[in-house]
Amino acid sequence: MAFSSISTPSYSPSSTPSFTLPAKSSPGANSVSFPRAMEPQQGKLAMQKSRTVTVRAEAVDASISPRVSALRPSKTMAITDQATALRQAGVPVIGLAAGEPDFDTPAAIAEAGMNAIRNGDTRYTPNAGTMELRKAICKKLQEENGLSYSPDQVLVSNGAKQCITQAVLAVCSPGDEVLIPAPYWVSYPEMARLAGATPVILPTSISDNYLLRPESLASVINENSRILILCSPSNPTGSVYPKELLEEIADIVRKHPRLLVLSDEIYEHIIYQPAKHTSFASLPGMWERTLTVNGFSKAFAMTGWRLGYLAAPKHFVSACGKIQSQYTSGASSISQKAGLAALNLGYAGGEAVSTMVKAFQERRDYLVRSFRELPGVKISEPQGAFYLFIDFSSYYGSEVEGFGTINDSESLCMFLLEKAQVALVPGDAFGDDKGVRISYAAAMSTLQAAMGKIKEAMALLRPPVAV
Repeated sequence: MAFSSISTPSYSPSSTPSFTLPAKSSPGANSVSFPRAMEPQQGKLAMQKSRTVTVRAEAVDASISPRVSALRPSKTMAITDQATALRQAGVPVIGLAAGEPDFDTPAAIAEAGMNAIRNGDTRYTPNAGTMELRKAICKKLQEENGLSYSPDQVLVSNGAKQCITQAVLAVCSPGDEVLIPAPYWVSYPEMARLAGATPVILPTSISDNYLLRPESLASVINENSRILILCSPSNPTGSVYPKELLEEIADIVRKHPRLLVLSDEIYEHIIYQPAKHTSFASLPGMWERTLTVNGFSKAFAMTGWRLGYLAAPKHFVSACGKIQSQYTSGASSISQKAGLAALNLGYAGGEAVSTMVKAFQERRDYLVRSFRELPGVKISEPQGAFYLFIDFSSYYGSEVEGFGTINDSESLCMFLLEKAQVALVPGDAFGDDKGVRISYAAAMSTLQAAMGKIKEAMALLRPPVAV
């Protein structure tokens, strides 16, 4: 862009100077002109003839850090935003993409948050979290998980996502590897890349209920392996690692002193009998090398409160706390009061959580029955969380009149969004292009309506692959 020169015709001490902006730019592109300073002549102020000094305006460097440029945006958030935009435009889209409970935060928790505001608990808290909340977390971990921690081994953050990010940043160096079983939560590989580490993806199979096989883990470990990330119950598959399998994994981990385990247990309480949750740090010899992450968003329907925590040996927690102190400081004082109330609801969240889990299980059962009626669909019945990860790959290659070819999970989800007006998340976002993730954190009536639309749309397809 060219800036015009500013001309100053004449000046006298008693008059107000006027400025004229010429219609056309004279100095040239990317430049700006200023009038020359007034100089004394024969003891009197006088303006020289209109002259300008041209200063070149350099283009702004708009480049972005290569580390940030390498990050991929979250597809779950992108699809959720797209569904929201369509609804705002009047399209009746049913969104089953977001991993967010449809229940309200339990009343006792919400009331504790409001009381915090009324009582003036609205100031900064210690960076690591209030002592009363960290003590309550220690009590919870001891009683429910068989884990012994002191308050200085707990860090409260703005959601479990922040806990995981800080943990990866704290222990990984450039060249390190982060081992991630797939299907995985979309953010794990990006967190590794942000730390300058390399995500190493370990594929799993639907025939193994998407659980990591110990021999697959053993085959990839080397001197650069720094973290193994385990998520149980799993997002996106709902799979739950049985204790026996975790013990086999622990036997392998034990042979590699540099390898740590990040155990993401955010869906711990959303679990369906007979499955049982086991904290990896409770296994023999694993406490010292496990960073356990949990939070309040999923089980207590507190996604907007942004509250999570990390429990680990003190030197790891201190390192994460150092990052947090320069990043966000402590979590919201109001949310921490609400979190304390959540932990006081009783064992595993008490009746408030068990009521939600019962509803989730009824929805899961309905969807599993319904999708099994579709030809060519493969399902691993989830044992926890509130997701189905369904293998639709037998439909890839199908031609759809007026749409085109279904080549992969992304084109299938675009087809269902267009034809069924249902928003789902393609499996390639989770590292497995065969599947599609469906969140059943929605009312049963919503799921029934979505299922009817999906069946109608899928009737337009015929699996080209024999199943």
